[in-house]
Amino acid sequence: MISIPQYPLYSAALADLGAVQISYYLDEDNCWSLNLAELGRALNQAKQRCKPRVLCIINPGNPTGQVQSRQCIEDVIRFAKEEHLFLMADEVYQDNVYAEGCKFHSFKKVLFEMGPEYSSTVEMASFHSTSKCYMGECGFRGGYMEVINMDPEVKAQLTKLVSVRLCPPVPGQALLDLVVNPPQPDEPSYTTFMKERTAVLAALAEKARLTEEIFNTVPGITCNPVQGAMYTFPRITLPQKAIDKAKADGVVPDMFYCMKLLEEEGICLVPGSGFGQRDGTFHFRMTILPPTEKLKVVLQKIRDFHSRFTSEFS
Repeated sequence: MISIPQYPLYSAALADLGAVQISYYLDEDNCWSLNLAELGRALNQAKQRCKPRVLCIINPGNPTGQVQSRQCIEDVIRFAKEEHLFLMADEVYQDNVYAEGCKFHSFKKVLFEMGPEYSSTVEMASFHSTSKCYMGECGFRGGYMEVINMDPEVKAQLTKLVSVRLCPPVPGQALLDLVVNPPQPDEPSYTTFMKERTAVLAALAEKARLTEEIFNTVPGITCNPVQGAMYTFPRITLPQKAIDKAKADGVVPDMFYCMKLLEEEGICLVPGSGFGQRDGTFHFRMTILPPTEKLKVVLQKIRDFHSRFTSEFS
């Protein structure tokens, strides 16, 4: 079971393994929240064609940037226990939380605080990465997973599988050590580390606010708050003539839109169809990582382009 929109490597991995993708939709009208009734719908529908085994949650979200509440996480854990599902918690953006009132809650922490009924029975793997979070060091490839309550025979096979893979480059391994063991208050580097970390997260929070604010001034673009992670996933309204032109060219409409933007403004966005979206809706994903002044220019160019595009195909 994977969320829609989703990080495309999940659907790609499922296709490679010959597994069945069970899609559950995040609630765009409620800031991409996770709805338990939607999980139930997706699961029950899937039971007619396969035996569901795994539930994957991305929190904070990619590409949608939402941060799930503690209550939501508790509900998901109960759901996984009742339905005998293995939980996969993709938590690689856990340090990137910006919105007021939002807080990251790790699935493992919540699981153990719910008591032995859950902490001793629910199978789970949680994931973290050196390539993401506030560092955003995509060139440093490295990460880890923590496995809880996994069946011993399955764990033995997992260990075998991991053991035959090559390790990441040395810089990625070195950075991973910093992720799991950051400078402590009594160490010389602590003050500099905290100053830099705070500055990076503050800048990202400002860019998240700026992105939402500017996009929501554009007729035909609707942007949910960027609560966490490093992306925004706005919905775009496309004129029917543009949709027809895209179909005539043999491409999906939001890809047609993104290619026009790339050709006219040199700005590369990823169409929402690459991540999955409800039928009849169109989106794009963009990162909030560019320096603030450059991001303002990018947002202004997208705003102007959208106005031109709408006018051209209306």
